[in-house]
Amino acid sequence: MQTTMKSEGLDFPILLGTLAIRDELRYRLRQQALLGEFGRAALQTRDEKEILQRAAELCAQGLGARFAKVLEFLPEQRSLVARAGVGWEPDKLANISFAADDSSPAGYAFRTGQAVISNQVQADTRFRSPGLLTDHGIKRAINVLIERGGHGNVFFGVLEVASPDPGRFDQADADFLAAFAGLLGLAIERQQADARLQEALDYQALLAREMSHRVKNSLTSVVGLLRVQSRGAHSDDVRDALEEAAARVATIAQVHDHLWRGSRIGFVDLADFIIEFCGKLQGAAGRHVIRCHADPMLLSADHAIPLGLLINELVSNAVKHAYPDGTGVIVVSAREIEGLLRVEVIDYGVGLPAGFDIGEKRPSLGIRVITGLTRQLHGHLTVSASDPCGAHFRFDLPILPEAEASIGTTGPAGGQDCPAAPAQMPGSIRHNGEHHAATRPT
Repeated sequence: MQTTMKSEGLDFPILLGTLAIRDELRYRLRQQALLGEFGRAALQTRDEKEILQRAAELCAQGLGARFAKVLEFLPEQRSLVARAGVGWEPDKLANISFAADDSSPAGYAFRTGQAVISNQVQADTRFRSPGLLTDHGIKRAINVLIERGGHGNVFFGVLEVASPDPGRFDQADADFLAAFAGLLGLAIERQQADARLQEALDYQALLAREMSHRVKNSLTSVVGLLRVQSRGAHSDDVRDALEEAAARVATIAQVHDHLWRGSRIGFVDLADFIIEFCGKLQGAAGRHVIRCHADPMLLSADHAIPLGLLINELVSNAVKHAYPDGTGVIVVSAREIEGLLRVEVIDYGVGLPAGFDIGEKRPSLGIRVITGLTRQLHGHLTVSASDPCGAHFRFDLPILPEAEASIGTTGPAGGQDCPAAPAQMPGSIRHNGEHHAATRPT
């Protein structure tokens, strides 16, 4: 049938289909746009259900149809079940299931891999008309295979578009739906690969947490053995050495305790760690008061263990030697300053002896531990007088992600009598040793 439309004085013959008018070019361009829209949507989510639902909605729009569904093949049942759809009654969609054989259009498309176009569903003698299509008055439908991307001959299921309206689906429509199914298969494979990767990462995280938990338990046993042995020591020096060793091992155990409980594998929350660590140090500090503060940040285990040992050495030293009367305040802080982690341990006791020099060789294990850990962390150590008296140890450590290594120690530290004016003494440090009445031991 033909009719004539006048435009600017000219007659243009326009062929009218028996049932509908379609601007073919605009129709096909719209389909291409929907393919791009689905590609973007699939990249923005990891939710398989959301991907399948969006695919059903967009391919229905692309073919001007009201109904679409995504069917997944279940090998154990040898059947196709609905996973997403648009237009169908929700309760009926949830119960859709087809045998994966030649009796239905979806089953035939899945078994043969061929697109199935049926423009007269009720009269098509090739298949049994599924009850769902009959209930919704479906007159025409297309079914195409969904092949999972990256896996030859591995299929997800079938993509179907159906319509109760008059008209015809053609091969170009089937080609569009097949292209859509190919894109959907890639999205499904990507999502499932991500899910497998996440499962592997979760399992790896579980193993890492379990390892840290077991290390912590093993180290706790070592601490117990050292303390039992220290109680049976006949020499004060041996007893003190065993107690100090137990404290160091306990510090490492506490880091591992935070590792397995932390929110991120291989890292500890610095604020939680410092506060809990200072609480345990307070338990062995007698009448001293330990005050602590730490900015919230994540710290890797490689840095948290030496940092904890550093703090343990300095606080233990202050507890033993800063206050001759056995009572005083010790401050521990950890802050981020200009990309560096600044850790400070401060007391207001008797101060350091005159002429104290980090460069001097000393037999004390404590000073060797502190200097070795400072080098391990590529840090810079500064010792100065507290106000009005005491000692102030400051470590600038380039162990935050944006920090750059800055290694350095300088100069000897002069002694002070309380009170004394602050004086910068980079690279200086104190250690446990013989106590003197007016100054910190060396």
